Amino acid sequence: MERRAFGSTGLEIPVIGLGTWSVFDVAPDGEAVASAVVGEAFVGGTRLVDSSPMYGRAEAVLGRALGERRTEAFVATKIWARTADEGRAQLRRQLAFYGGRIDVEQVHNLVAWREQLEWLERHRDAGEIGVLGATHYQHRAFDDLATVMRSGRIGAIQVPWNPIQREAGREILPLAADLGLGVIAMRPFAEGELLPGPAPAELAPLSPFGVETWAQALLKWCLSDPRVHVAIPATRDPSHAAGNAAAGTPPWFGPEELALVERLAGA
Repeated sequence: MERRAFGSTGLEIPVIGLGTWSVFDVAPDGEAVASAVVGEAFVGGTRLVDSSPMYGRAEAVLGRALGERRTEAFVATKIWARTADEGRAQLRRQLAFYGGRIDVEQVHNLVAWREQLEWLERHRDAGEIGVLGATHYQHRAFDDLATVMRSGRIGAIQVPWNPIQREAGREILPLAADLGLGVIAMRPFAEGELLPGPAPAELAPLSPFGVETWAQALLKWCLSDPRVHVAIPATRDPSHAAGNAAAGTPPWFGPEELALVERLAGA
C-alpha cells in the first residue's frame, strides 16, 4: 500500500485507514467481528484508525481490537465536548484505551475549538499527543474550519471527500496543501449513499487500475487527489476491510477515470 507524507507533520501514513463510526459501537458479543475487521485491514497495510467519543462504545472497542497492533497503528480520535473539563475527561479515557498516546487528536466538528486547543496544546507539548487537528462534516462550516487552519495551531484536518461531496475541493484542500496540513478524507462512500453502486461490467475500464469493486473505485477516486493523504472507510465486514485495503496501491486515476466514477456515482 502506498504511503504519503501526512502534510508537514513528518508522519508517513498508508493511504487507506479505517473508520469506526456506527460499525464499532457494538456490545461485547460483537467485538470479535470488530477485531477481525482490524486484523484484515492491517494485513492489507492499513495503519491509521479513526474514532471519537461521539461514536458510543467505538473508542473502547477499537482499543481492545488493536491489542498488540497498537504499536503499529496511528490512532486518530477526537475531543467532542462543550467544556475543557469534559474534554480532559475524554482524553484521559483515550490515553487509557490507546497505551498512553494519541497520534492525531482532532476537535470534532469544531465544538468549542478555541477552548479545547488551549489545553490540548499542553498535552501535545508533553508528548501525549502527536498532531492536533480539526474536523467538520458540513460544508457550511468550512469558513470556520479555514479560520482554524490559518491559525497555525493544527497540523491536520478531516473533511468529507467523495464524488457527490466535493465542496472541500474549492478552498479547504488547496488551503491545506498551501499550509502543509495532513488531510483525512471521511465518508468516501457518502455514508453508504453511493453503495452498492453500478453493475460490475461498468467498472471494466477501471480494471487496469486494480479496481474489482465499486468500493475500490470510490477509494481510488478519493486518493487520486494528491492533496488527500488517507481515506477512512468504515465497515463491519472483514472481507470488505481487505478489499478496501487493496485500493491503496497505485496506479491512480487520470481525468478520464475520475470522470467515469463521477458519472457512475450520479454526480
